[in-house]
Amino acid sequence: MDPYITGKTRLYGLVGDPLTAARSPQLLNQVFAEQRVDAACVSFWVKAEHLPAFVTGARAMGNLSGLLVTMPHKQRMLKFVDELHPTARQVGALNVIRCEPDGRWIGAIFDGVGCVLGMQWEGNHPANKSVLLVGAGGAGRAIAFAVASAGASKLTIADVDERRAGDLAASVAAETRCNARSGPPDPHGFEVVINATPLGMKGKDAMPVDPERLAPGTIVVDIINAPEPTPLRRAAHARGCRTQDGGPMHQGQAVHALRFLGFDYRPDGRPAPDGGL
Repeated sequence: MDPYITGKTRLYGLVGDPLTAARSPQLLNQVFAEQRVDAACVSFWVKAEHLPAFVTGARAMGNLSGLLVTMPHKQRMLKFVDELHPTARQVGALNVIRCEPDGRWIGAIFDGVGCVLGMQWEGNHPANKSVLLVGAGGAGRAIAFAVASAGASKLTIADVDERRAGDLAASVAAETRCNARSGPPDPHGFEVVINATPLGMKGKDAMPVDPERLAPGTIVVDIINAPEPTPLRRAAHARGCRTQDGGPMHQGQAVHALRFLGFDYRPDGRPAPDGGL
């Protein structure tokens, strides 16, 4: 790939607020360089109230080929796309948009299947395990459907909005036939605990679960992708738990998202997911 931006460079963007921990642009630009693609990915810091104006401007760009969407726009962006991939229809949120040459925007979400793929890579497969999922927002919704579809024996969903957790559990149970219900964020008795909330991104955040209620050997997955272990991961490790950060999920969803955008990406030679998109 020519190291310089040209008049034919295809543009991809990451849209969110904040973007201080964003790593997607580095990943995509590395893939573009390795595959000698004349493309570039940049970050677009867009506040919620400015999202409609951003979309209007972005749709005017003839060289925009795709967008990655992160907090807090995963659900808000639904109304701005022309078509939904089955993942986005099921979850009710999106995290990647493919901009077709004819001007159509197609939205999908791979947080959930990316999380499961990352867990599989790390030997933490949720199949036949009892799972506590804390957080029923955009990422949490995707993870709930993916974990249930991956064969979890029981799924309990906890959220500060109890009604949201209950509605999500009912939808997951109806669509996947998994034993899914809502409940408190009590990790006692679960084999897998997944934090899908932002708690842990800031040093003064409360814990998403009480680590004293974690049993040794519990798999604790914190989807926050930070260079240092979150307080939850540190406390869980001290309790003798297996811990996993957001890195494998980030790579897993990148595999799915890049496939959706037309690129082949296999980090560190890890196996690709089964099935197509």
